[in-house]
Amino acid sequence: MKWFRDIHNRQIRLTDERREYIEVDHPEMFGQIDRIRETLLNPDVIVRLRTDSEVELFYRHYDTTPVTEKYLCAVVKVLTDDIFIITAYFTDKKGVRHYGKENNKDMV
Repeated sequence: MKWFRDIHNRQIRLTDERREYIEVDHPEMFGQIDRIRETLLNPDVIVRLRTDSEVELFYRHYDTTPVTEKYLCAVVKVLTDDIFIITAYFTDKKGVRHYGKENNKDMV
């Protein structure tokens, strides 16, 4: 198991099972643990899902990735007594802004 801190100084866990899932289901994510850590610590945007308020998507843009220029999205489940990574993947898009560098506000 790996442990990370996010921009809000919360401790977030990544289980071995979830890491294996990420790297098998999204092979381009193999070896991207440092980028997941960086995305949690310094995201461009954080989005809370409308369909599940306990899920936050952390996005960070990378000019170069194993699959060209993309955003890395780390999907995090936030429970009262546990915070953990569900999955992570590269994507072309990011969601609606709830937190961003430009406005430096907490999520709503």
